[in-house]
Amino acid sequence: MAKETDLQVYYFSDASIKGNIDKGFGKSVQWDAPLLAGYSYKFLKNFSKRASLNNHFLDVFNPGVIKAIWQEKASIVIVNGWTYSSTLLTIFFGRLFGKKIWLRAENPLNQEINKRGIVLLIKKVILKHILFKFFVSKCLYIGSENRGFFEFYGVPESKLVYTPYSVDNDFFSGQYQQLEKKLPAVRQQLGLPEDKMIILFSGKYITKKRPMDLIRAFQLLDKNKCALVMVGEGALRKEMEDFITKNNIEQVYLTGFINQSLISSYYAVADVFVMCSGTGETWGLSVNEAMNFENPVIVSKTCGCCPDLVMHGENGYAFEEGDISKLVVFLEKTLDNPDFRLSAGLKSAEVVKTFSISQIVSNITASLN
Repeated sequence: MAKETDLQVYYFSDASIKGNIDKGFGKSVQWDAPLLAGYSYKFLKNFSKRASLNNHFLDVFNPGVIKAIWQEKASIVIVNGWTYSSTLLTIFFGRLFGKKIWLRAENPLNQEINKRGIVLLIKKVILKHILFKFFVSKCLYIGSENRGFFEFYGVPESKLVYTPYSVDNDFFSGQYQQLEKKLPAVRQQLGLPEDKMIILFSGKYITKKRPMDLIRAFQLLDKNKCALVMVGEGALRKEMEDFITKNNIEQVYLTGFINQSLISSYYAVADVFVMCSGTGETWGLSVNEAMNFENPVIVSKTCGCCPDLVMHGENGYAFEEGDISKLVVFLEKTLDNPDFRLSAGLKSAEVVKTFSISQIVSNITASLN
């Protein structure tokens, strides 16, 4: 974006830079990928006392954003969501100062329509008849479920801009090209068996990720041919460990938190990637990452990414959230068919190419022009 436009970025928090506690992982997390290179940015003073961000309204409070918007010459302000107090300050005062507000969000329609009727009625008044009508000039949607969300709340097509949810495909596909030539050595370095197919999970051990579903499904598989690797950390670790011990389930590896510089090795050695998340999984970027490594993917239909990234029967399978028996069937179908694993992996790599940072930049700059 910075190469294509006159871009200034404002941050409400430096939690990701300082490495504050991440409540999902249950530990201090400091990302080892460069987050501030290549563009102009400023950190606005956060008056909130909270050390970490967890999508709560007052996790950040930055009244300085009002002055920043007033002084900015830019005519367009792009904001992400409306969860935080400072985001609402940005939207309100940006509009008051004559800026055009472009809002990017990730809410999926399939999860939205399951909310209580009174909640939907209140949100319809606030979102459809106030926020999207009077304050927001463009809505930047990340996929088909998210587009459906905006349309559900009355946003016309003329105000929609497609900005597909993406990871750095160039980085991850480049990593795979380097690692695929030495996979036995990579497995050895990670302490994983070289003679078993790897089922991979990557995410926090928290309720919405439903890691126990995958462990229960793995319990029913033939351990002589596969192993389960669960990359992540979180509050459910003890429950997972207790279940594994009680049921004497072998070949399960709980890795703990793995940072960005090392995660590629796990994707590279995987034979199939699984995401069984429930409500709250608005997309699931780990699926994007796994697809860059030519992995077949098995994803719950609740995940926001499922209708866009999973071509059922082509690059993997989609299953109903919590349907462990169906998850077992799809795992067996994938593990028992090497030809399908190969073709599905190639299809994954093909599909994820269109979910790219370059596509986001291209669509935003086209709308700017």
